Amino acid sequence: EEYFLTSRSLLWYSIDISTIATNISGAHLLGMMGSAYLYGIAQANFEINAIQGLWMAAFIFVPMYLKSKVITITQFIKERLGEVAALVYSISNLVLFSTLVLGGTLFWGAYAADLVFSEYMTFISEDRLLRIGILITSLGVFSAIYTYFGGLSAVVRTDIIQFVILISGGLIIFFIAMNAAGGWSALYEKTPDLMHLHLPADHPKLPWLGMFGLLLLNINYWCANQTVVQRSLAAKSLKEAQLGLMVGGILKYVMAIIVVVPGVALASMLLDNPLNDADEAFPHLILNYLPTGLRGIILCAVFASLMSTVDSVFNSLATLWTIDIKKSYISPDATDEELVSTGRRTILFTLITGVLTGWGLLYVKLENPADAFAHTINEYNNYIKSGIVVLICAAAFLFIKRKVWIVLAFFITIVLQVIIKQLYPDLNYLIKVLIVIFAAFAVALFSNKLRFKDDDGEPLVKYATPGMKYLGIVLVTSLVICHILFS
Repeated sequence: EEYFLTSRSLLWYSIDISTIATNISGAHLLGMMGSAYLYGIAQANFEINAIQGLWMAAFIFVPMYLKSKVITITQFIKERLGEVAALVYSISNLVLFSTLVLGGTLFWGAYAADLVFSEYMTFISEDRLLRIGILITSLGVFSAIYTYFGGLSAVVRTDIIQFVILISGGLIIFFIAMNAAGGWSALYEKTPDLMHLHLPADHPKLPWLGMFGLLLLNINYWCANQTVVQRSLAAKSLKEAQLGLMVGGILKYVMAIIVVVPGVALASMLLDNPLNDADEAFPHLILNYLPTGLRGIILCAVFASLMSTVDSVFNSLATLWTIDIKKSYISPDATDEELVSTGRRTILFTLITGVLTGWGLLYVKLENPADAFAHTINEYNNYIKSGIVVLICAAAFLFIKRKVWIVLAFFITIVLQVIIKQLYPDLNYLIKVLIVIFAAFAVALFSNKLRFKDDDGEPLVKYATPGMKYLGIVLVTSLVICHILFS
């Protein structure tokens, strides 16, 4: 517990900052800003709608986890759904996070750094592909070192430092971009089509109907993601966990401002000479509008965004493999020292898988430079994430009579994803997720039934204090107001 959960001693500000720092990666600074350049503030749905997931995590899922005193979410699923479902969940996450999540994060950080600072990095290699590949490898190794020795405690401490650098860099970009664009009113005058949260239902990337699919994916990310939830599992109390997550919801508004709005501002400035590659929005702002000294801070912010995510993924992968596989199936009698040693070896192994995946994603991106690549990676991830949503919702919201239907529902999500992709290749991935999860959960309901209270007969929604309840209401109300004002 000391290595993987800091002896369950985290206070709300550590949970808040480390959780959001883990969430932010190069995909935000590069991929999401590029998407905002193309589609406007509708991209902010991925930031502000995270409040939905944070609210559910704080008041539904985390109270369940803390009550069960689990180290991994797998242990909770095993308690509710049985050993097979737990093993499916654990292996799925191990595969997903050791490849696409870890590799994607390394790719975005290295790619962003090279786009903006390639002239300073030619000493690595004149060949661009090799140069970015070396950056992917080097940044992965660097993040693995302090995670290897320090566990979650080192991750949280470094996340706090990295978060300060991230926010500082993001605010610099925001203020300079808005000043160059002429202010908020200028965005409405020059790019009115980009100033809507809700795009038409037939929009190829961000249809308003897809936001319901995003709601379900928020359950996966904020409520069933070991990398994110691990901080709440390490909370000193339920109150500390809930307060940290709610303040994290406030910070998501800040992230929407510093990641999405600069992309829209740039679009308003380049109406007559648009970019060929939307993912160059971030480097274009840095290279053309920031002086040299400030560029150095942004480079630090890029590396900080990468490391704050990568170190968390390493720690969570080590936790999942050690607790869910090693201790449960391979060496049930292993000592604490042996388990920590296993966790450290896991970090080294997943470093290799993550770096290799990062190189693979680099090849894909360079072959398709015009795509909004953040959405491409999201679609890849959803082949597994959809099934995880079904598992965690079944564990939380169903009275289980026949566990086999839950496991079957998980695999049905993968089959349905493949079938729909073949039959309707142009169907938006968020709408596809919505269809797949509802269809699979209907299978999970077979011979099982919904529950509205926990095993002790208490409501599923739990507040540590009345103040937490009101804070949650205020945050959700603010989200509704945002959707009305910017519809």
